[in-house]
Amino acid sequence: MPTLTVEKKKFTYEDYLNTPDDKRYELIEGELLMTPSPVPYHQWIVTNIGSELRAFMKINKLGKVFLAPCDVHLDTEIVIEPDVLFISKDRLHIIGEKNIQGAPDLVVEVLSEGTAYTDLVRKKKLYAKFGVKEYWIVDPSEKTVEIFNNKEAVFVSVKMHAQNDILESTLIPGLTIKLSDVFEY
Repeated sequence: MPTLTVEKKKFTYEDYLNTPDDKRYELIEGELLMTPSPVPYHQWIVTNIGSELRAFMKINKLGKVFLAPCDVHLDTEIVIEPDVLFISKDRLHIIGEKNIQGAPDLVVEVLSEGTAYTDLVRKKKLYAKFGVKEYWIVDPSEKTVEIFNNKEAVFVSVKMHAQNDILESTLIPGLTIKLSDVFEY
């Protein structure tokens, strides 16, 4: 008896551009994923981290910080929206008119029920492969931030920070963030 093979359609950046505006999508290795809206606490944490990063970058003139939604176009089958991203001043040329065209220097993902697997596995692997230098995984339920550094296209855990710690970036000298302020709601 013949075997029926169903081939999954691989989506491209052009397909992604034609998605409805009333929903959020990401394109990961040709798979079009609808991303549910985050809960308020998630957005509170994103805003707090983004505010801390923006203030530090503005004072020190180190680069630009963006918050989701902001497309990061890595290739024709990968367009993702990190929660927070930083691009250093010597790489500002990757900021295009419609999206970021290449890997940011720093990416921050705040875990949520609907995106945890994607953030912890799929996006983490892609960020490393495409050259993100530092990756922060923020866990709102545990109130932790784990920092990873890119070593030869693989992320290596550098430090796990708890709610009452002062986060220190290994990528950005002098950047410290009081996590109790980030998680306070």
